[in-house]
Amino acid sequence: MSAPSPAGPAAGPVAPGGLAGHLDGFVRAVREAGIPVGISQAVDAAEILTVVDLLEREQLRHGLAAVLLQRASQRPAYDVLFDLWWPLSDRPVTSGGDPEADPEEDDGVSLDLPEGHGDQRDLSDRMRAELARLLLEGDDEALRRFARRAVDQLGRAPASPSGQSYFGYRVMRALSPDTLVAQLLAGLLGDSGRGGLAEQVARQTVRERLAAFRAAVDAEVRRRSAAERGRERVAKSAVRPLAEQVDFLRAQQADLAELRRAVAPLARRLAVRLSARRRMGREGRLDFRRTVRASLGTGGVPVVTHHRPRKVHKPELVVLCDVSGSVAGFSHFTLMLTQALREHFSGVRAFAFVDATDEVTRFFRPGADVAGAIARIGREADVVAFDGHSDYGNALEVFADRWPTAVGPKTSLLVLGDGRTNYRQPGLPVLTDLVRRARSAHWLNPEPRRLWGSGDSAADRYGEVVDMVECRNATQLADFVTTL
Repeated sequence: MSAPSPAGPAAGPVAPGGLAGHLDGFVRAVREAGIPVGISQAVDAAEILTVVDLLEREQLRHGLAAVLLQRASQRPAYDVLFDLWWPLSDRPVTSGGDPEADPEEDDGVSLDLPEGHGDQRDLSDRMRAELARLLLEGDDEALRRFARRAVDQLGRAPASPSGQSYFGYRVMRALSPDTLVAQLLAGLLGDSGRGGLAEQVARQTVRERLAAFRAAVDAEVRRRSAAERGRERVAKSAVRPLAEQVDFLRAQQADLAELRRAVAPLARRLAVRLSARRRMGREGRLDFRRTVRASLGTGGVPVVTHHRPRKVHKPELVVLCDVSGSVAGFSHFTLMLTQALREHFSGVRAFAFVDATDEVTRFFRPGADVAGAIARIGREADVVAFDGHSDYGNALEVFADRWPTAVGPKTSLLVLGDGRTNYRQPGLPVLTDLVRRARSAHWLNPEPRRLWGSGDSAADRYGEVVDMVECRNATQLADFVTTL
């Protein structure tokens, strides 16, 4: 297949370096968004350009996604970047940000709008009626062209010194597509009436078409913004971080499910690494009798030595977790990891604290829901002694006094918290003694390293006693697990 011109309508505007340079810029943007793309994948992406029809934009979208992505969760970020680098049209943009009109582009979407847009309410009513018709017909291409017109007519904000701006919310406010649901249901159901499976199917169809229209409006707003400000600048604000890159302390409800799926495999990965380390560890003590017996066959020279089997013990784990409000999101996911690790460690004991400490292992029985366990900690655990503000010094002292044998030479100690003491005593001597008695000790801190020691943070002082690791998101948590 002969490759189309770089300025083909499906390819959109192409970088000065030609199609190859344009693809290289797209791959770099995907990589900067947090999606790992290796050299071999970039080569495969270049190969895709030679086997798909570049005039078929969706073929190109799916073909590049097949070689660049590893997980479904990466697709939303990829789609945003694809729409920026391979926009729907490559026609030049005028000073007002509106692409030059194409009389054939608006077939079936003629609104007969006057030059000055006329009365704004009358314009909105006519466009709203046209939107209802297109949603009933379900023509994706016509709906996309309508979205372009709607953004131009209704989404334009007053011009500023920085250039023309467009906003999707202005379009949605003017058209109010969600209020068309009843009208669309009536049109789809016809005389069959409401109720039953037919209505459920019709409602799902309406939801999908409304979502497609919103997506088309958002894509058109991003395209026009990219024409004004550049793709790179728009990409930084338009692409949401991947779930594994979202800070635990700032995770929204939409990120929680994906974060849970990202944390769950970490325990299995840790177990595999520990098992491999035990298998590859040094053999046990020399078995002198077997070695001498084997040397009789070589004239008394111990060419081959024999060792007693090495006793393998599953490590013990003690988790000391700050569950105060400032680190609630972080403790949620680290306690998920703690629960999953119970099957791989001979003894996992979990302790929670705010300004006092209590053992919460009983809340994490096999099969227990982590969210429910954390809720029970808030209601039933004795973690507040005074005012409910973090007091690391008192919490460490309570832990050492009530459970003096919890940490021993076979124990790995894991502390989870931001190290903010509210200007109270940090309890460094107690922590030093716990670290000395433990087999290994680590501290996971959900705050950026640059903030350690600022304000009431004693993280820099704790870091002199225990190995402190920055752990703000699932990616850093996975890195810690693989190096533990």
